Amino acid sequence: MTIPTYDQFIEPVLRFLAKHPDGVRASEAHDAAADILELTEEQRADRVPSGSQCIYKNRAGWAHDRLKRAGLSSCPRRGFWKLTPEGVDYQKKHSQALTPAQLAELTTVDPESRLRPLKEPGTEPPPAPPVVESPDDRLDGAMAEIKESVSAELLESIMEASAKFFEVLVLDLLHAMGYGTSRTDLQRVGGSGDAGIDGIISLDRLGLEKVYVQAKRWQNSVGRPEVQGFYGALAGQRANKGVFITTSTFTAQAVEFANSVERIVLVDGARLTELMIEHGVGVSHRTVKVPKVDSDYFEE
Repeated sequence: MTIPTYDQFIEPVLRFLAKHPDGVRASEAHDAAADILELTEEQRADRVPSGSQCIYKNRAGWAHDRLKRAGLSSCPRRGFWKLTPEGVDYQKKHSQALTPAQLAELTTVDPESRLRPLKEPGTEPPPAPPVVESPDDRLDGAMAEIKESVSAELLESIMEASAKFFEVLVLDLLHAMGYGTSRTDLQRVGGSGDAGIDGIISLDRLGLEKVYVQAKRWQNSVGRPEVQGFYGALAGQRANKGVFITTSTFTAQAVEFANSVERIVLVDGARLTELMIEHGVGVSHRTVKVPKVDSDYFEE
């Protein structure tokens, strides 16, 4: 017997979370969904091709991802799932089994927004004609979706970690990107009295050329005053290179100021997670072999 597709896990996860308004560990939701779907021990033991995770847990995770995209659930902390107030209302209004159309709505991804609120009845635009995609197009789309999901999870994990850990993470990332001849060339100096400097990178063995780093783990946008303060800290160190990294975003005024002084690079949360994925910091990668006929081999 095949394991149900991930969309079939959506309703079991939704119903289980509704019974636990204070939230539950993701592992509990995985197993509860498997119980509701009556998966056998053999099915629960099946793993994804890479062997890194059980298939049913992977599919339950993607089911919850769809609930999060629809604004119906959340991850207050890593590995912990909880319905939002909208999710509680949704499951109350849909006490009967979800229809194929309702599941299709939940599984449809809007590329414009990670969290896609469900539309009120009667407000939906006319359906667009179906898009015919090649297998390569679908593969590219799936990769983009996986990266988007991983990026969101990375930011959630960073926000749960300590400020000290974030400062170390930033230095690990910069080293993975090639800054510093060795990891010891990257020094964490954050703390009281740090004058707005959280890290220092020596670009050469003698430390004659340095890059100064500020790392802010914020929810709100970083404004011009914070970037100006960092600029002032650089001037106090007689430095001409600085990197300001945040988990959130920068205001337009902050970006304008950074561009005007030309010696500060701004990295927001989206760019941060993109770089973490690209350089393998805090993430692991698995190789997917995509076969293609080697036409040169058949030339005589």
